[in-house]
Amino acid sequence: MTPRSLILASSSPFRREILSRLGLPFAMANPAIDETPLAGELPAATAIRLAEAKARAAAVLHPQALIIGSDQVACLDEQVFGKPGNHAAAVRQLQTMRGRSVNFLTALCLLDAGSGRVHLRSVPTVVTFRALSDAEIEAYLRKEQPYNCAGSAKSEGLGIALIASIVGDDPNALIGLPLIALCELLRLENVAIL
Repeated sequence: MTPRSLILASSSPFRREILSRLGLPFAMANPAIDETPLAGELPAATAIRLAEAKARAAAVLHPQALIIGSDQVACLDEQVFGKPGNHAAAVRQLQTMRGRSVNFLTALCLLDAGSGRVHLRSVPTVVTFRALSDAEIEAYLRKEQPYNCAGSAKSEGLGIALIASIVGDDPNALIGLPLIALCELLRLENVAIL
């Protein structure tokens, strides 16, 4: 049997770097979907829905491939923190999160585009931010400019200096692609990793 193509439904360089750690050949496809949460939708449901939507969007161009979709939503109490998009929004996010614990919900979808079989997982990570001063927030944002990251901080970069603790099952989940869960799902689809 010819091995199926593996497609990462993402344009994220961070997800590309994480997936490359497995040493499996893969291609990338930009899913270009609307990532707006639905009215009344819980954060975990948003992340799962968007991860699957990304995979299904890529499947249109790759109808026989295994498609990986992932999405992340950060939430604190009832407030959801998406990608800030600009400096002012990132300042507001970090000011709200300072000294508090934020749940980063990273959803994963593995779609067999040929059969339509879909596997979904949600991997939570709780990040406690230090009690940051406004000057620390400003200095961090000027140096790293994490405007395309949910929660306005890159734990894989200088953003680690903002964090007091991280609690979760997979350190890759916080960066955007939970590899432990992905390995489990790939095995279910008979993909040899080792």
